Amino acid sequence: MNHRIGQFAFALLIGVLVAVFAYRWITDPAGREGRAVEEQVVQASRQHLTSVVGIETLEIVDPLASDRKVGKAYVYPEGNAWVVSGYYRRGEDDRWHPYLMSLDNEHRLLHLKTADKNQEFLERAKSNPLLEVVD
Repeated sequence: MNHRIGQFAFALLIGVLVAVFAYRWITDPAGREGRAVEEQVVQASRQHLTSVVGIETLEIVDPLASDRKVGKAYVYPEGNAWVVSGYYRRGEDDRWHPYLMSLDNEHRLLHLKTADKNQEFLERAKSNPLLEVVD
């Protein structure tokens, strides 16, 4: 009989602890604030990508619009900057181009690395030190 009471007390204690930690995690405003900042960074990266590539109708796969069939996309802080990765293409006939973008805390473009071999984009990258085209 004492054995069952001990099991019940242990299970009750674990249940209460899990409930308290889950409640604290859900109601923690830091998580929501962090997500809002990440969303702002990704929105800024979309604007930079669209302006750099020069096409308003880009299809973009990024952390806000993920498509696991295309690939994984990330946004994360790195020192005093943000790094956003993803994929883009100009239309159905184009292939997906991976990109890695660095933004400062004010969401200004620091660097864009992509595998886009479009001739117009290659010419633009030659004159812009913020752009890098890789193989």
